Amino acid sequence: MTHPTDNLVRLRYDADAIELRDDSGDGTGRTMHGHFAVFDRWTTIDSWYEGRFMERVRPGSFKQTFKDRGDKIRVLYDHGHDPSIGNKPLGKPDVLREDSTGAYYESELFDTTYTNDLIPALRAGQLGASFRFKVTSEQWVEPKKESEHNPMKLPERSVTGIDLYEFGPVTFPAYDDATAGVRSGSDQFIETLLADEDVLARYIERSGPAVAAQFLASMATVGPGDAVRHVPAVGGSDADNARALAQAITRARTALLVTI
Repeated sequence: MTHPTDNLVRLRYDADAIELRDDSGDGTGRTMHGHFAVFDRWTTIDSWYEGRFMERVRPGSFKQTFKDRGDKIRVLYDHGHDPSIGNKPLGKPDVLREDSTGAYYESELFDTTYTNDLIPALRAGQLGASFRFKVTSEQWVEPKKESEHNPMKLPERSVTGIDLYEFGPVTFPAYDDATAGVRSGSDQFIETLLADEDVLARYIERSGPAVAAQFLASMATVGPGDAVRHVPAVGGSDADNARALAQAITRARTALLVTI
């Protein structure tokens, strides 16, 4: 069985996933920081889009993407889905590095009304952290016996390479076990894209039509060649092209989307 590797989302809701640091000492600090990913922590991925398996992120997975894409990575709220904020960046990723814990970041929030609206929730610890990425290298193991981290003997994926697209604070419901950890947010990301033409248009404008066509093919019962036929030939601005493609995907959704 093959598993999707692009447009994957992981939610982290540990206490140190996202914090607001007060460097000023007067309670007005605006530096958001934390670890959006932790190394070698086994997580159960149970997703209609991705499948069911165990996953861990290995040290070194982010080094290349931090080096190659550091200036392209964005800090967004709720992956650009929020109806008020949209895909406006919250700040610049001032620090991106791996340490002994995982992928560490620091970002000073821009002084804008939409970031100011988020500060009370950040200070109160009401938001988790999330990141969207593509797996560029991985290792799979089919365990032959039960283990403490995998009593069901699910397939195990060790992620060894990642292209990071964006990360940032996110609001999501509490889980029944109420414990700290990581969950897949890919289903919610995909469903929101396909259900809201405005959100889909923003994603396409940010990612580009070629990426959007590949995404459509991965979600559909057709192959990539068929999916490309749903990309409209338009010659307007990037925003106009994105809107036209979003409308085409929305119209094709019922016929193309794999039955959930």
